[in-house]
Amino acid sequence: MMTGTATAAQPAEQMAIDLPAQPLGSSLKALALQSRSTILADADVIGDHPAPAIQGRFTVEDTLRRLIQGVGLTFDRVDGGYVVRPEQARGDRRAASDGPGIIVTGSRIRGAAGASPVTILSEKTIRDSGLADLGEVARSLPQSFGGGQNPGVGFNVPSSTGGNVGGGSTVNLRGLGSDATLTILNGRRVPYDSARQGVDISAIPLAAVDRIEIVADGASAIYGSDAVGGVVNVMLKRDYDGVETRARLAGATDGGDVEQRYSILAGGRWQGGGGFVAYEYNRNTALLTNQRDYAQVRPNVTILPASQRHAIVASVHQDITDTLTIEADALYNDREGAFTYPLNAAGDLAVSRTRQTFDSNMLALASAARLALGPWQLSLSGTFGKGRTYFQGDTFRNDQFASTASGRYNNQTVTGEVAADGPLFALPGGPAKLAVGAGIRANDFEIFRGVGNINNARPSQDSRYAFGELNLPLVGPDMGQLLVHRLNLSAALRYERYRQIGDIVTPKLGVIYAPNDVLDLKASWGKSFRAPSFIQLYSIQQALLYPVTTFGGTGYPAGSTALYLTGGNSDLKPERARSWSGTLALHPPAWPGASLEVSYFSTRYVNRIVTPIPIASQALSNPSNSGQVSLSPTAAQLAALVAGADQFLNATSSAYDPSRVVAIIDNSNVNAGRQSISGIDVQARYQTALADGRLNLSASATYLDSEQQISAGQPVQQLAGTLFNPPHWRGRGTASWDKGGLGLAVTLSHIGGVDDQRTASAGRVRGMTIADVSARYRIEGGHGPLGGVEVGLSIQNLFNVAPAVIATSLYYDTPYDSTNYSPVGRFVAFELVKRW
Repeated sequence: MMTGTATAAQPAEQMAIDLPAQPLGSSLKALALQSRSTILADADVIGDHPAPAIQGRFTVEDTLRRLIQGVGLTFDRVDGGYVVRPEQARGDRRAASDGPGIIVTGSRIRGAAGASPVTILSEKTIRDSGLADLGEVARSLPQSFGGGQNPGVGFNVPSSTGGNVGGGSTVNLRGLGSDATLTILNGRRVPYDSARQGVDISAIPLAAVDRIEIVADGASAIYGSDAVGGVVNVMLKRDYDGVETRARLAGATDGGDVEQRYSILAGGRWQGGGGFVAYEYNRNTALLTNQRDYAQVRPNVTILPASQRHAIVASVHQDITDTLTIEADALYNDREGAFTYPLNAAGDLAVSRTRQTFDSNMLALASAARLALGPWQLSLSGTFGKGRTYFQGDTFRNDQFASTASGRYNNQTVTGEVAADGPLFALPGGPAKLAVGAGIRANDFEIFRGVGNINNARPSQDSRYAFGELNLPLVGPDMGQLLVHRLNLSAALRYERYRQIGDIVTPKLGVIYAPNDVLDLKASWGKSFRAPSFIQLYSIQQALLYPVTTFGGTGYPAGSTALYLTGGNSDLKPERARSWSGTLALHPPAWPGASLEVSYFSTRYVNRIVTPIPIASQALSNPSNSGQVSLSPTAAQLAALVAGADQFLNATSSAYDPSRVVAIIDNSNVNAGRQSISGIDVQARYQTALADGRLNLSASATYLDSEQQISAGQPVQQLAGTLFNPPHWRGRGTASWDKGGLGLAVTLSHIGGVDDQRTASAGRVRGMTIADVSARYRIEGGHGPLGGVEVGLSIQNLFNVAPAVIATSLYYDTPYDSTNYSPVGRFVAFELVKRW
């Protein structure tokens, strides 16, 4: 660790800096002395990184940025000093969680290291990969799945797996659903997007983001409902001093998806505080099936909608006294777009088509006050958020307007919380720490389809909660214990009372054991829950009449039909899950830039909310659906179901005749008997000096297995590795090299294949392996028009790999698995940056 003198220079104060080219550790020590600042860094983190010579007048933070540029490090301002840490860490002892005043995602205790693996992606890591949108980042994660609410999800994807209303992007960890991954901003909740109770992560401008912290483990004991699959915490920049402008032009080389993106970031620091404002505008053209050779079998179908978006985020913090700090964040996003699809087999838009438009906006406000009471900290926080998604579908026949249908989804979230954390008593390995708190949360939802429409609903849900978390460092590295270098226990408990569903208690336990300074062994166990979403409870109940052959029925008389039931279920119970994970982490001191982490995870669901028949065309041919099928129904049964439905639709060419109905197929939302998810995560990193620069290697991979059983006695259904579900294997590896203002990066990504089980003879859908490259150059120093200029070029899917074609039945289906594989192809982006 390195410490300067106690009388520190102000963050924005420029001073004379004179540092020769030398090891980074020596430069940090010299900077601490020259600036009279406190600078803390773990020697293992610094390693043998070289530092450039710096001479001139700079602020402390500008100097720190120059020293650690391109070596995989960043810093946080904590209690008047600076903590240097890795840009990307995964929960090991050198991660950001070790900072004395830093709360890492997965814990409410400052400075506590959690037993669940944590992945941290910095802004630099994201930009080096050529990505500019947080939705793209989410879909690139090996632990995530492209189903749920995402802009490219096609019409042939089962509604329980994915869909696109409003053009937003949600995170879907482990494929458990967008509503089972909690996405938060600076540790606080934001309003849901559209109908699925997921958060649109793409609403947040990348220019405002410092890092993204991901815990792919059950965390309801820490955060409450929605955190069954895990938590994604988007952390905004804490301080920014200056102005940065960005312009990006990109497009697919095969046509379509032409993107323009512009952003400006402006911020400042002042006595005891700081703040920034970031604005981003982007627009992209549509991508159509007839722009891709493999998709022309379904011409003129929009597979990526045209859209444009405005987003603004602001953040400010101020020390009121030596012990009281207030902070506030605000986010506004507005997105509109459109897509078109034909209503005839020839794909002729002039004959018949539907044009769907959407307009989605969101406002999120959050504030907090933090009061230091000796070593304890008391905090009071609150949030308010509103989201609105308006959609309209206009149908045209022979180029003449024929009909329209429209509606909107409104979401509102209000929270308030009081919490405290601090040390309790001394233990041999350090102070025992406690966090406690209580709060309220209210969610309101509205489905509006027109005045007097039977689909309209306006439900609400509120809860009150209390939580406690304890961290016990029983053995620490300074004790010199043989075979017990470190031993840490943690426990958390959360109680919630819902007005509609009653009381729920969720615990979580964790242990970290390190026999030496090379190896960490971690384990966590906990319970999680998720309250039914509003759309699962209150979507309209439909009774749909189809020819029996639609559902795979054979051997029936001509003209036979089946009654298909879909919709919400007001009797749904909360989903409950038990999760555990075990992690082996290697970080040999002899190789300070190397680390390896292997984690096993397991989640066992009960009362999982599903639509029980994943493939409607197999409802009558697949024996696993027998529990949802009633054969030879009586006239009384049919009359009761038709009368009880909110909407009855006849999709046959004949009048409704109950005597011809040979089956009732109930695919309404139900609590499944069980669902099991398990797998392995692997992540490796290595950093070293190379050719007067810095080489960074990283690789991550996930193996996932999942299955479900609707009820006892029914067959087990395989999920992972099947069409429109996550593949078994996903992986991603990056090699980057930085020297001064030059940066180069190569990324390889693999998404495994899946089985298409929609027919009796299952077919294999091959996966995709793609290569991305990026290069950037920043002009160092200078105050002229080129000073602070950076140019970047990136190519995603360098070799233009296309997704495998799948069979389709409707003329607006996408002929590939749109939940897993991108249709864009080679995508080239040029970016110009100017820092003023």
